[in-house]
Amino acid sequence: MAQKADSGKSYHLKCTGDALTTADAHSELATLTLFGSCFCPFVQRVWAALEEFGLDYHYYEIDPYKKPPELLEVSPKGLVPALKLNYTTPPRALNESTVILEYLEDFANRGLGKTLLPPLSDLYGRALVRLQADHVNRNLVPAFYRYLQAQDTEHQIEGGKEFVAAIDGLVQLFERAEKESDSKVGLWHAEGKLSIADVMAGPWLFRATNVLTHYRGFSLPEGEKFRAYLDRLLNYPAFKRTCSTEDLYLESYERYAHNRPNTSQVANAINTGRGLP
Repeated sequence: MAQKADSGKSYHLKCTGDALTTADAHSELATLTLFGSCFCPFVQRVWAALEEFGLDYHYYEIDPYKKPPELLEVSPKGLVPALKLNYTTPPRALNESTVILEYLEDFANRGLGKTLLPPLSDLYGRALVRLQADHVNRNLVPAFYRYLQAQDTEHQIEGGKEFVAAIDGLVQLFERAEKESDSKVGLWHAEGKLSIADVMAGPWLFRATNVLTHYRGFSLPEGEKFRAYLDRLLNYPAFKRTCSTEDLYLESYERYAHNRPNTSQVANAINTGRGLP
């Protein structure tokens, strides 16, 4: 498709829609503080988990490009998400979305008996869900950015194929777990509950429906089971409560779609062939 002209729009600094309602409901100091940015998918995966677990948290919107001192105190690289543990003396902090998710899983399981994984009685099933999550990080996420940042038609076609292959790989892992585990964890099951793999994949699948559609003319795979899964995921209450309106994503991701210099550390890593930060 023809490349849309770069209008020079910048990233948003405040949530909109359902996400704004959720942020406003968590604007007071609480047990945990999530340092986030409204357009960041790495933040959204942690935010959705906090919502699903029903934990006491404060959502603190930050401009990650400015790297204010309060962010650097909890995230040495100045990246979001970061999680401040206000219940410890002195307060401690964690960064890296996958690490934070594992922490929240343990925190909620121990304190509330809630989990994004199959029960401990199904160790193999837990490992299968973790394989799904690993595939998201290793394949789906970098493929999304390579596709979005590609500037010429040839590389955009290659990027689209790679992203579809990453989705297909995830579907295969969902189907494997469906066959080999009795645990109905994950929204791939019609009656399933949210899994850690769903939380990790959701932000990029969601952005595929708006950002990739707008800037790359992308259409998600048409398979009936996949489309049913996507519908359950994007309309799952805990996930939906962390979604802003479409304009926020289209304007915030224009910088990626035109591969502007120094768009982000993630974008720079993709451009240089390095692993994501």
